[in-house]
Amino acid sequence: MNSSPKGVIAAVITPVDDRFYPDHERLVARCRYLLANGCDGINLLGTTGEATSFSLEQRLGIMRAVARSGLAMERFMVGTGAASVSDAVTLSRHAGELGFSAALLLPPFYYKPVSEDGLIRFVGAVVSATAGPELPVFLYNFPAQTGITYTVGITSALLAHFGTRIAGLKDSSGDIAYAENIAALAAHLKVFPSNEAVLLRAREEGIFAGCISATANINHADCALAYHSGDTRALTRAIAIRTAFSGLPLVPGIKQTLADQYADPVLANVVPPLSPLASAEAALLRVRLQSAQQVCDADASGHADHGASS
Repeated sequence: MNSSPKGVIAAVITPVDDRFYPDHERLVARCRYLLANGCDGINLLGTTGEATSFSLEQRLGIMRAVARSGLAMERFMVGTGAASVSDAVTLSRHAGELGFSAALLLPPFYYKPVSEDGLIRFVGAVVSATAGPELPVFLYNFPAQTGITYTVGITSALLAHFGTRIAGLKDSSGDIAYAENIAALAAHLKVFPSNEAVLLRAREEGIFAGCISATANINHADCALAYHSGDTRALTRAIAIRTAFSGLPLVPGIKQTLADQYADPVLANVVPPLSPLASAEAALLRVRLQSAQQVCDADASGHADHGASS
């Protein structure tokens, strides 16, 4: 079985052109940069990567482009969830064949209610399709988007049926107690909350495997310092950057910030039904990020002064 990454995992954006087609060159460049500048791994085609807005062939094309890039595939997990079990199976099978370290599986999100038996059948199809070689399957819990929760009971049932093939879970619910309860279900489970605030706990306690974060597209260096060096000031800076996005559309916000940073307007493009930030939203985000940076700079300066006088 492949060994999936842990630590700081960036939920990377998917750059797109003006016709909403994936821009493979820009995507690979972003992945290369993130892996060279603090990220332990990349979550390709997650929510931040707008995966469910792409066709099956577009998603497969993105996966192939990354696999051809020469980047270390053991550092990539990829979102393979879909409303169609056939699409989820196809994506997951190709993930294994292309060398991705893990598949990140949203529950089937259209028909509701989804029974425990229905989820077992759905996940079972993916597990069976990726049995040779065995591809780790991570459950992706994001009830605000899917309307479905991988509850403790359901996750326990999936573990009973599929054992270590269920390698872990990414939790985007924001409920840390829930994530702790999932992590306690089995020693092998790697649980990744989506918030950088857990990184010191992940480092010191080991209950979490790290975090998978959208804002790691931007604050990756501080996230890495927090996780690998226990730097509390770096964690404070990382959280300040994340907080700047509160109440704003997250994916358009991340993309707009990268477009500003790199003077590359293409990076701000999003796929419908998402829309770019309104001008007032973009202005507010820039002010917030500038304010967060000023706080961080003052903290760093105060730390340096303290060090010089001691």
